[in-house]
Amino acid sequence: MRWTIVISIVTILAACAPGTDQQEIRLGTAALGGVYYPIGQGLASLVTQHAAGVSMVPIVTRGAVENPRLVSSGELDMALTNADLAFFAHEGQAPYEGPLDILAVGALHPSILHLITRADSGFSTFAELRGKRVALGAAGGPTVSLTRLLLAAHDMSLDDIVPSFLSYTDGFSQLGDGNVDAAFALAGYPAAAILQTQATHELRFLQIQSEIVAQFITDNPYYYLFDIPQEVYDMEIGSGVLAVANLMIVRGSETSDAVFNIVEAIYANLEQLQETNAIAQQIDPSQNGNLPIPLHPGAARYFNQQ
Repeated sequence: MRWTIVISIVTILAACAPGTDQQEIRLGTAALGGVYYPIGQGLASLVTQHAAGVSMVPIVTRGAVENPRLVSSGELDMALTNADLAFFAHEGQAPYEGPLDILAVGALHPSILHLITRADSGFSTFAELRGKRVALGAAGGPTVSLTRLLLAAHDMSLDDIVPSFLSYTDGFSQLGDGNVDAAFALAGYPAAAILQTQATHELRFLQIQSEIVAQFITDNPYYYLFDIPQEVYDMEIGSGVLAVANLMIVRGSETSDAVFNIVEAIYANLEQLQETNAIAQQIDPSQNGNLPIPLHPGAARYFNQQ
């Protein structure tokens, strides 16, 4: 967290420089190399261009798990996170120690749970993971949280697999080298780490029994089934994969007018971002009526007018 604070202090000082009359909004994203930072850059550009008197700056953070804490504490003004983590933070459920002061600004692109193994691995279902070596992304990251829930749905836990906590790039590289049996990533699509490994190895998605998936979504309604277009990865995917929406969040104490102006700057000009950003093309504003935490009143005012 210390390095996030340092970056924020730098941007605050820049905002206070002589001749600067714009309010600076700090938008928490994630580490460089993922989807959050470039989509955050695009959102920040829209706000800076179209919200009068506002300049938005994307800030590198540890990502989706940490961002609700940083927003609630005031170290960030807004941030990106997963819908499930937003729900846990709002309700004070693990990995958060108590309810956090966050509300939704709006829905963004979906993150897909990529459950990937090599085509020659000898197994094809999530239920066969017991005893297997699995790369799960960074320790404490959103992929780990979702994997824990899925394991529990199969009467397993992390103790029943051999987890490796690696970056997505390293995890899928290890899969290609045969050092792990499967690699998971809760990420936007197409995921660069998967495409890189797929260039030299035949891969496939692990399947989850349909009855288990149905009950899992009933128990955890912030997840849903998503059909990845076949051409994205050109491999057998099955009847659908688990997905979760990404959200932009803000402190609940932020003023209604300030949030309204930012939401208007983004969603009224979304096509501008979608022309140059493939991930932004996956943003579906209709999802704003089905979020796991309440919209900020300023955001709700904008969407109710549409």
